[in-house]
Amino acid sequence: MAEAGAAPRLRPLGRRGYAETLQRMQAFTEARDAETADEIWLVEHDPVFTQGVAGRAQHVLDAGAIPVVQSNRGGQVTYHGPGQVVAYALVDLRRLGIYVKEYVYRLEEAVLGTLAAYGVTGHRVAGAPGVYVRLADPFGHAALAGPSVPGDPFRGLGKIAALGIKVSNHCAYHGVALNVAMDLEPFGRIDPCGYAGLRTVDLATLGVATDWDTAAGHLGRRLAARLSR
Repeated sequence: MAEAGAAPRLRPLGRRGYAETLQRMQAFTEARDAETADEIWLVEHDPVFTQGVAGRAQHVLDAGAIPVVQSNRGGQVTYHGPGQVVAYALVDLRRLGIYVKEYVYRLEEAVLGTLAAYGVTGHRVAGAPGVYVRLADPFGHAALAGPSVPGDPFRGLGKIAALGIKVSNHCAYHGVALNVAMDLEPFGRIDPCGYAGLRTVDLATLGVATDWDTAAGHLGRRLAARLSR
């Protein structure tokens, strides 16, 4: 029996195919009831582009040999691949007593805390879910004061974590992807999250040396703490 306030179960699943994982998430969510414990799945995917429900074909510039898979999460196109920690949070929002906006905030807070553990300062950009870093000073603590160039909210920023969710019968799934040490070239084949020219970075780009298991542990523990109260 799941108790209100109980931390989600962490499940490190290692390398998994995206389509298989999506199918398992859907089956888990459809079968769960009020007593089902929440879970966080930590996964590393084979190379794949995923299109959200609002995805537009023109944002995939050159998929090449990388498959494009339609997903039921929100948002536009993104890339998953080796060296990226994907945390799927399967959470009963009604039992947790929160709505989608607060849920997204908590997902982002877990990423911000994970980055801080490596000395990196993450930032939010209004209207663009996910977490970003200052390319010129990723370790500086100054807050973003707004776009440095009017109409270009991403000037000087790199995206290090993407977020996309789906809610069904008050239960959320999908989650957040943190770039650790990837081949970033495939991000140049798309408009990441629908934004042309948005630069994508990982911890390795910033000079942070860590491995997938360590980064997954940091993120998983922070998500579990944020989603247990």
